[in-house]
Amino acid sequence: MNWLHDLSYFFGGAFLANAIPHFVSGSMGRPFQTPFAKPPGEGLSSSTLNVIWGFINFIGAYLLLVCVGDFNIHAAEPMIALGLGALLLSLFAATHFGRFHGGNLQQ
Repeated sequence: MNWLHDLSYFFGGAFLANAIPHFVSGSMGRPFQTPFAKPPGEGLSSSTLNVIWGFINFIGAYLLLVCVGDFNIHAAEPMIALGLGALLLSLFAATHFGRFHGGNLQQ
């Protein structure tokens, strides 16, 4: 398989993982951090903006996963690339946004 396809699937997984909290928070009517908030990534953006940002991320994930190469959900290599992208973005988000939402508990 082409390593550029794997790279595309990696970022597709990251876009997919990023889309979910924005789309869900916005759909629930809750504000959430976006790159457009002040300060960027720390301030809250409206629920409407979060739905739009989540949807844009879903489109990005679709383009990177479906429109590049021959993505096969039954093949290990593209699913590993997607999973690693989703995992790494989610771990970053958990540590970064945990300080705002009480997710970084001290042991």
